[in-house]
Amino acid sequence: MQEKLEFVEGKVDWKGRQALKNKHGGLWTSLLILVMFALESLATISLAVNFVTYFNGVMHFQIADAANMVTNYMGVSYILSIVAAVLADTLFGRHRTAVISGCLELMGLSLLAFQAHYARLKPPPCNILDPTAHCEKVGGGNAVLLFVALFVLAAGSSGIKASVPSHGADQFDEKDPKELIQMSSYFNFVLLAVCLGAAVSLTVFVWIQDNKGWDWGFGVGAISMLLAVIIFIAGLPMHRIHVVQGSSTVVEILQVYVAAFRNRKLQLPEDPLDLYEINKDKEAAIEAEFLPHRDTLRFLDKAAIQTSTEKFSEAPNPWKLCRVTQVENAKILLSVLPVFSCTIIMTLCLAQLQTFSIQQGLTMDTSITKSFNVPPASLPIIPVIFLIILVPIYDRLVVPFARKFTGLPTGITHLQRIGVGLILSSISMASAALMEVKRKDVARDHNMLDAIPVLQPLPISTFWISIQFFIFGIADMFTYVGLLEFFYSEAPKGLKSISSCFLWSSMALGYFLSTILVNIVNGVTKGSTKSGGWLAGNNINRNNLNLFYWLLSILSFINFCAYLFVARRYKYKPQNASLPSNENREAPAYQEDRREN
Repeated sequence: MQEKLEFVEGKVDWKGRQALKNKHGGLWTSLLILVMFALESLATISLAVNFVTYFNGVMHFQIADAANMVTNYMGVSYILSIVAAVLADTLFGRHRTAVISGCLELMGLSLLAFQAHYARLKPPPCNILDPTAHCEKVGGGNAVLLFVALFVLAAGSSGIKASVPSHGADQFDEKDPKELIQMSSYFNFVLLAVCLGAAVSLTVFVWIQDNKGWDWGFGVGAISMLLAVIIFIAGLPMHRIHVVQGSSTVVEILQVYVAAFRNRKLQLPEDPLDLYEINKDKEAAIEAEFLPHRDTLRFLDKAAIQTSTEKFSEAPNPWKLCRVTQVENAKILLSVLPVFSCTIIMTLCLAQLQTFSIQQGLTMDTSITKSFNVPPASLPIIPVIFLIILVPIYDRLVVPFARKFTGLPTGITHLQRIGVGLILSSISMASAALMEVKRKDVARDHNMLDAIPVLQPLPISTFWISIQFFIFGIADMFTYVGLLEFFYSEAPKGLKSISSCFLWSSMALGYFLSTILVNIVNGVTKGSTKSGGWLAGNNINRNNLNLFYWLLSILSFINFCAYLFVARRYKYKPQNASLPSNENREAPAYQEDRREN
């Protein structure tokens, strides 16, 4: 008996034929796609935590400047994801964008390895931490090579971030209740993929960078990206590929804002059914998306007001009259902006763990045994290991248990999950401030305020600062995954890649804000320390990093309070799918919970 073929609406295979549900996509295919994400994390996460050491120790930037270099690089890599996402959704497709971006990242790492290998392409060796040394900073053509390599690396990394998570989510049919639950698990596995890559990157790759040289460190990263591209291309025959619709969705949303402004003086009808929408029975509606009208952001409804002449028009001016579904999509995009804004401060805190916390570790005792020392840049491995254990437990035990009470496929709402992470980031910064006070007290008590980091370690274990990494790691599990799933599930069909870039854009703004905040703090506190500010100079023992951490903790708490106000007012996009089989009885609770949040 011939097996019945079940097609997946709106998805094709790599040859352009309509995708089959039993042959293309699904959970296992999405996990294979995540291999590329894991290998990209393997290649780059060690750089995020150890780049400050490279810029400071090899290229001879001051610590604050090196920290700003890292945050600027991270910010560019995240902000460029918007451009990559637009190209993925409107021109290349997400699968092609992933391949192109992987090749760019491979090129950037290769250029960095090339520069790190040849002495003439970098400054002469010098101990920047020695106050009596006069070290030459990278300049001229060598600085140009460094910045070009960093930009190419950032461009490649941004494309991976913009395309791979969304392309993996494309392997699921949101109208299929079973696949909807699988998609929730997939977003948890996105974090797990990052953690698995990070576990190797923060240990093996950091050790290679610190002990074998930066040319080897960048080189193994390049090999990792080469392997990622090969595996992704080899798996393409199994992928469900979203059909690129051109720039229509982006343009349609812009049309709503323009039409609403042009129609701002018109009176809204009392019955929303009088607003313009194409007839579902017409041929043009076969491939169209339909969303019900919602009583929110009513000023945008003016874009769908029909005049007496337009009611009989076969082709209304799209910049003056828009469909209700177009308007609802525009409402969704506008509604998520406050949520997006409330997540920026969290990345601002993360930037400090990747820069100043590493410098803290450099001043402390990193030994585990008499013959083995832990590189400070490897300290984030502690929360990563914890997350590798916790994410499967959360997905397989906690979520199903919570689902029985809430009826939510995700256990708790996306916004609740994000909120937990935001408050934990404030707690993480408070613990970092307390730890910095303890570290400086040890330096003062042992008369070591001017000790040279690494060469003269303080008699306090570097594992004390793992507490702040640990708390922030848990925060990441909630907010990072919650944001990805929230933006993807709420976004219009044609903007799935761009929706995931709300997360990356939030992180970009957080990194840029970190650079600005560090400069502002140094400027305002210029006369309070001998080095010229709380964070200025190369000796953090003489600075006031603890006060900076307290500032971040307070800002994070204020941000969390603002988020609570935003989250309570948010109205979720209507969902078509319900839970399957025995869990379906909780679906009404699910719908009610979404309305209330």
